[in-house]
Amino acid sequence: MSSLGQKQSAIRRLLNLVNQPRHDYGPGTDIFLDLNVDLIAAELQLAQYGAERGAQERPAQDAQTLDDVEHRIVERIERHKQDAHSLYLEHLHTYDQRMAALDFEERFAVIRQAAPEAVGDFRAEAALGRDELFALRRRVIDSEREREYFRATHALVRQARLSTTGWMVLKIGILAVMFVIEIVVNGGFLAKSNPLGPLGGAVDAVSFAALNIIASFLCGLVMVRLLNRRNFLLKLLGLIGFAGYLVFAVGLNLVLSHLREIPPSASADTGQEVLKQLMHAPFVLNDVMSWVLFCIGFIFSLVAMSDGLLFTDPYPGYAGVEKRWFEANRKYREGKSELVDRLRIIRDGAIEAMNGAARDLSVRRGEFDGILKGRSRLAQRFAEHQNHIGRACNALLTVYREANRRARRNSVPKYFDKPYEIERIILAGDGTEETARERLRQSITESQQILEGQIKAIHEAFEAAAKTYREIDELIPGEKSGPASA
Repeated sequence: MSSLGQKQSAIRRLLNLVNQPRHDYGPGTDIFLDLNVDLIAAELQLAQYGAERGAQERPAQDAQTLDDVEHRIVERIERHKQDAHSLYLEHLHTYDQRMAALDFEERFAVIRQAAPEAVGDFRAEAALGRDELFALRRRVIDSEREREYFRATHALVRQARLSTTGWMVLKIGILAVMFVIEIVVNGGFLAKSNPLGPLGGAVDAVSFAALNIIASFLCGLVMVRLLNRRNFLLKLLGLIGFAGYLVFAVGLNLVLSHLREIPPSASADTGQEVLKQLMHAPFVLNDVMSWVLFCIGFIFSLVAMSDGLLFTDPYPGYAGVEKRWFEANRKYREGKSELVDRLRIIRDGAIEAMNGAARDLSVRRGEFDGILKGRSRLAQRFAEHQNHIGRACNALLTVYREANRRARRNSVPKYFDKPYEIERIILAGDGTEETARERLRQSITESQQILEGQIKAIHEAFEAAAKTYREIDELIPGEKSGPASA
């Protein structure tokens, strides 16, 4: 039985060990944990010491100060108070570090310096754009003066007929089609008279077709167009060129027709025979198909010459002047559009950066207010914890004194009836914090006003730059019609 009692006692001791708290504090999630009065009283054996010392009538009735047991209680409480104060200072330091990390002063300095510089850089970019646009506009005016001088000199009132890419492709396509058709037609006709048969006829057909088409095209493009010039000598040269073209076209196609009529069995040289026929009877052809070949070749030659004549503006030199004018206007329009877009990109980037800086200040001001509130709550919790420490100290003293009182035969000392007042740690007031908060809010407001003012200045600078770009047309006026005015 005794052995069973010993086992139960050992089990009880194990249970007591497991259930024993690991520290002197009650469970909680606050920074400053409440003291566990019952645990401390049991640890210090206050009830036992109170009963023993009460039975010995200690402390004496006339005692004015705390005895050694009460001093141990107070020392225990004071140690906890100092630990709580150290914890308070650590958390306060953390708040101070968070506040320093906000780094408002550096941001204020950057805003005061960078925001006006952004406006200055924008205006400098606008000035460079004006210089570039001025040069482009001057080139437009110069090409416009050249165009107007050319028109006045040559008495032209119409617009130049410029060939588009599609129109040029169409004309070249026509030449190519005629070249192929003429090769096929000439090859069929010349195969009859060529000793080599179809192969020889094809070779002669390619040669004559190339000469007939290309030469006629170049005559129309270069020589015949001179007929449109106002200058008499140039017009006369164009007339001579047209006459020379007719002689060339008629002669070439007569050669082709006579070449067809020479039999392949002729012993003499074919070229000499053709020359003899041209010298003595150029317009005498014995076969109607030879005349058909002559007409086809001559018509193709006329079409090729007309193609060259209308390949660009009929008046020589007018198309080049008009193209230079159009090109200068195109570069001016594209340059103005590019410069405005470039300014718009710079403006939008600067405004986005300034708005971001303003938002950053607002966010950091919210963090600053949160830090100040956290500091205030920390100070309030520490003050409340000091109240708890005072109550816990008096509760521990009451445990000791009540046990002492019950064990006494005589009355207890008078100071037993008075609560013990612990020395409180006085915290600095938050008047300076409120002043700092107000000063910071004022600085943030001033910085945001600076940003708003600079954003407005950038908008105004953009409008002013766009206006000066438009004013370049008025400073350097040009034609009221055409791409420049458009």
